[in-house]
Amino acid sequence: MGFRRLTAAERRALEAQGCASESWERVLVAEPFHADRLRQVRFSGEVRIGRLEGEVELPGGGRLLRGLYNSRIHDCSLGDGALVADARWLSGYDLEEGVQVLDVGLLAMEGESCFGNGARLRLLNEAGGRSLLLHDRLSAQEAYLAVMHRHRPALSRALEALAEAQAAARRSARGTVRRGSRILRCGSLRNVAVGPYAILEGVALLEEGTVRGSPEDPCYLGAGVQARHFIVLSGSRVEGGALLESCFVGQGVLMHGQFSAEHCAFFANSEAFHGEAVAVFAGPYTVTHHRSTLLIGACVSFFNAGSGTNQSNHLYKLGPVHQGIMERGAKTGSDAYLLWPARVGPFSTVVGKHHAGFDAGDLPFSHIGEDGGRTVITPGVNLVNVGSRRDAEKWPARDRRRDPEKLDLISHGLFNPFTAGRIRRGLELLQRLAAETPAERELVPCGGAHLRRLMLKSSIRYYEQALAEYLGERLAARLEPLVPGGGMEELRRALAGPPETAGGANDDGPEEWWDLAGLIAPAAEVQALEAELESGQVGSVEELAARFACLESASSEREWAWCRSLLRERLGAAPEEASPERLAGVLEAWREAAVKTGRLLLADAAKEFDERARTAFGADGGPAEREADFAAVRGRPEDHPTVRKLEQEIQEVQRRAERLGGWLRSLV
Repeated sequence: MGFRRLTAAERRALEAQGCASESWERVLVAEPFHADRLRQVRFSGEVRIGRLEGEVELPGGGRLLRGLYNSRIHDCSLGDGALVADARWLSGYDLEEGVQVLDVGLLAMEGESCFGNGARLRLLNEAGGRSLLLHDRLSAQEAYLAVMHRHRPALSRALEALAEAQAAARRSARGTVRRGSRILRCGSLRNVAVGPYAILEGVALLEEGTVRGSPEDPCYLGAGVQARHFIVLSGSRVEGGALLESCFVGQGVLMHGQFSAEHCAFFANSEAFHGEAVAVFAGPYTVTHHRSTLLIGACVSFFNAGSGTNQSNHLYKLGPVHQGIMERGAKTGSDAYLLWPARVGPFSTVVGKHHAGFDAGDLPFSHIGEDGGRTVITPGVNLVNVGSRRDAEKWPARDRRRDPEKLDLISHGLFNPFTAGRIRRGLELLQRLAAETPAERELVPCGGAHLRRLMLKSSIRYYEQALAEYLGERLAARLEPLVPGGGMEELRRALAGPPETAGGANDDGPEEWWDLAGLIAPAAEVQALEAELESGQVGSVEELAARFACLESASSEREWAWCRSLLRERLGAAPEEASPERLAGVLEAWREAAVKTGRLLLADAAKEFDERARTAFGADGGPAEREADFAAVRGRPEDHPTVRKLEQEIQEVQRRAERLGGWLRSLV
């Protein structure tokens, strides 16, 4: 775009409209120039003004011509279609096409800035032992390796180098408001990169940060927000007086209700309302909704914090250095208290007060309660808790991200090699404890907590059923493309799968898988990637993101390799070498386990409709009114979508198992 100096007539017209400049020679304009669209503006430094054409529809009605009104503008460039009105000090910024800046106290640059890139967060350990360098393309997977794998110093250095390079690329003495962004009724914005397609409305204060949206998924910062040393990405809404100090807010995050966070990272689709968080690694789908909740020094994901949840990382000895891990799907009940250090296994529920650390990582799907000051774990019961099944199904539907580029990679579902691997380890642990524990002992010590001896057999049964369900489902999915016309050759070929070195077996059985803050991947593959990072073979955050995407895209075949190794243990031979009758036996075990679990889940769901659930219904009237009121509000159990889905799943498993079993027997 070409720019020119103002003519003498244009200068006179501007001055007549209340405009002034320290030097009109440094005010450059594009053609066509409409002098009538500049009123009561004072210029200083070099200012470039694009084509000011068109108009803006204002909230509540009314229109305003795109132009410059009642503002002080210093050393800025204003793109085509810009609208700047009542900006008391706009300095050092480049406004791209269509940007609106209305009623803003300060939008200015002071020196050079990386705009939140390169800010160092102290996660989990407030003393700084697990620091994370921010950048505006940070994924949950990159952050997890940087924060949780500090046992590999060369890896930490490599990841920091990538983040530092990204921050250096963002360093500038000029601020930018990208195309399509709007800054409305805001207070003080200093050294902030905005856009594209970001909306800032009623923000109180922003310093040293980035707000980045996309055309498909704008980013919104609202009333009363204060943030320093931060990054907020596309699709997120931070409003309601939220207070952020040294924080990362990933894609599709909701944050409001005066939520306060310091040195925290919130990844995709998290929700943070009313409460407080300090030094928290909040992986995808972390949810905290209550004013009295404090999360501190924790690593969580797919997490739901009950009201009044409180975590403590300080033993008043060497400082706030203790940490806790609550693995995917864990949740807390109201007023739960956890003193770190502690570890909670996947899809477990914590209730009560826990004043001593414990390790329940190998006991997934547990209920962790408190009895007489002791932590008591009941393993496996959440496998027949309808809430766990509902949680796993709701998350994909709650993915709010509309940006075509999704930075966080997320593996959904209840069962996978990570959770099944934990179930397998838990099963081995419980079987050993059951064999070793004397009959007269009521409580069994385990990882700093206790198990009830009388519940061991039930917990073992829950775990066995879960593994039978998972393996049968994966086997059925492998066989179904072959029915009805496939023969033995096709069967052997389908079951052989990929080489087992890709996430399959080793001498100790199925290989370990990890949960990288949402992405489930074989440990060996992750370690290979870490070695490449350490040797400098991954040279940018874009290359690293591509490598994570490769892990995700190959996960299906790697998962089958893992299942093959577990099936070999059960069949006594590789699946492709087992007889059709033996394979049919695996499917029959799947059918039996799935039906048993399904019926237990239905029984659990029915509790929501029993006599006790009707309490407080029918506020005026007798039993008939209570029943009618309950039916009008809650409906009937058979009409509930979760109940209907469970019943359909039971029928579908039975149908599939019968069809596949019949086909296998026909091959004999």
